[in-house]
Amino acid sequence: MDHLEERLPQNSVPGAGLSGSQSVDRALGLLSLIGREPAEGLPLGEIVSGSGLNKPTARRLLLALMRAGLVEQEPQTRRYCLGEEAFVLGVLAARRHGLLELAMDGLRRLSAQTQDTSFLTVRRENYAICLHREEGTYPVRTHALQTGDQHPLGVGAGSLAIMAALPDEDVDRIIAANEPVLLARYPGFAPEPMRADIAVTRERGFSLNPGRLVASSWGIGRAFRYPDGRVAGALSLAAIDSRMLPARQAELSALLAREAARMEALLAQMFVSKQGKEAMAAAAPAPIETGRAAR
Repeated sequence: MDHLEERLPQNSVPGAGLSGSQSVDRALGLLSLIGREPAEGLPLGEIVSGSGLNKPTARRLLLALMRAGLVEQEPQTRRYCLGEEAFVLGVLAARRHGLLELAMDGLRRLSAQTQDTSFLTVRRENYAICLHREEGTYPVRTHALQTGDQHPLGVGAGSLAIMAALPDEDVDRIIAANEPVLLARYPGFAPEPMRADIAVTRERGFSLNPGRLVASSWGIGRAFRYPDGRVAGALSLAAIDSRMLPARQAELSALLAREAARMEALLAQMFVSKQGKEAMAAAAPAPIETGRAAR
């Protein structure tokens, strides 16, 4: 951050030359762009090309986001990553929307019963993001996925479970949109092998990542849905390859299926409760005004 500030004039105003609403819109666009690569971050050149902004404007907006703690610049790589404040806001938003809170008991049960690490993953446009990692107690653990990590949909067990639960037209669109990054950064997840993985996942009811992201780190996942049928997210487990033999895959899949069903039941209760409160509010009589206001 210090290096960036040294390159900019001290009197630089974020979004100078733009209206207030334009500055906000463009800064949020940069934040969303950087958020697609939360682990490695993006260099300034990719941010400029991806946003369509000129370099001075992009740098001014980045500086504003950095002051707010929403973006950080890695000292060594000079890449821009999501900042600590963005993570805090993300966690707060996840709690607000209920998924993380609803999933916590199930994640703890999964990790306690299996001794392996469990995860909650949700969709974010064409990507999947890990909302929570619950550590297991088995002494040898995998570290392929951390809270806040984001991968193209279909990459990783939870992400693949979500992808396989989507309609075919969505799958085709997402694979087409992600193809450049898949070929460039995820050689084990080219479009055609991914389509085959999706077909197998749908057939057997659970997803399996046989160490394609990190060697010897396997994952298994199941998606769960909102009451209206939309995919809400996925629960997954990760372990070293020796703990993911076929017999144990069936055991872990059954545990994931049970917790996914519990999540769907909890979501159904939450939606019924919310709809009931909205109906009661709509049916409530208007307050009777008294005194000066009534006259």
